[in-house]
Amino acid sequence: MSELKNRYDFVLLFDVKDGNPNGDPDAGNLPRIDPETGHGLVTDVCLKRKVRNYVQLIHDGADGHDIYVKERGVLSSLHAEAYSRLGLKAQEPGAEAAPDSPKGEGKGKAEKKPRKSSEVEVVRKVRDEMCRRYFDVRTFGAVMSLKEANAGQVRGPVQLTFGRSLDPVVSAEHTITRMAVATQKEADNQGGDNRTMGRKTTVPYGLYRAHGFVSPSLAKQTGFGEGDLDLLWKALVEMFDHDRSAARGLMATRRLLVFRHASALGNAPAHKLFDAVSARRKDDSKPPRDFSDYALSVGSVPSGVEVMELGG
Repeated sequence: MSELKNRYDFVLLFDVKDGNPNGDPDAGNLPRIDPETGHGLVTDVCLKRKVRNYVQLIHDGADGHDIYVKERGVLSSLHAEAYSRLGLKAQEPGAEAAPDSPKGEGKGKAEKKPRKSSEVEVVRKVRDEMCRRYFDVRTFGAVMSLKEANAGQVRGPVQLTFGRSLDPVVSAEHTITRMAVATQKEADNQGGDNRTMGRKTTVPYGLYRAHGFVSPSLAKQTGFGEGDLDLLWKALVEMFDHDRSAARGLMATRRLLVFRHASALGNAPAHKLFDAVSARRKDDSKPPRDFSDYALSVGSVPSGVEVMELGG
């Protein structure tokens, strides 16, 4: 895979209609909202999950495009598999601990011994193997320094911010009815009516904006290459088409605006490039209910930066 030699910054615009884009489990799974401004929020973790799911769907766990953080996964077992593939033996849990004082002093205290160079080299090899096999480790990084089968830490070259709606959103709560009950006892109590009432919360409409960054220097450390970058763009554009559910309503990536720098260090600050992207409501007298209610524009960018528009 060819090495990444250019820095990238990008703006992701996506929307939701009559759905919950990212429920908050600490608030009864209500849509996440900034309590001070009323703007809707979607976490970076939520967006990364959709990218992971897309890659898993497309490549079906193939070597080099497997996913490290996936549903019902056991991370330590994946580390053990990496040790096994390399023919290495994982260090036993607690083997690095040793008393920090002579016998009789500081009972129960322990400190870590400096790791031997051979141990450091083993962890490095396993870390590189994890990067090679797992797309999300290579892309987003991971903390893999578990007590069992330590695989080190990886700082990912691709980072995402929270998505934030361009305008305040309002959570609409709806009563829903299921024409069935779970048990015969419930049916007997209702005299055969067999209705179950529930609640559903949606956002009528929200256009969200998130920002992202791709570092070629960190990409070199994880092995993230041009092929991975192409897959990332494809995932960001198409991820909502493969993540449908009744709770999420209608969601879509509307635009992916990518700023490609001519150099590895970059030719302009990211915030200045992001300021060049504007999405404003066409009519402030009524609440937005569709992407067509917004006008998108991209201003001039500094020399050495190319703008690519994907999605839509």
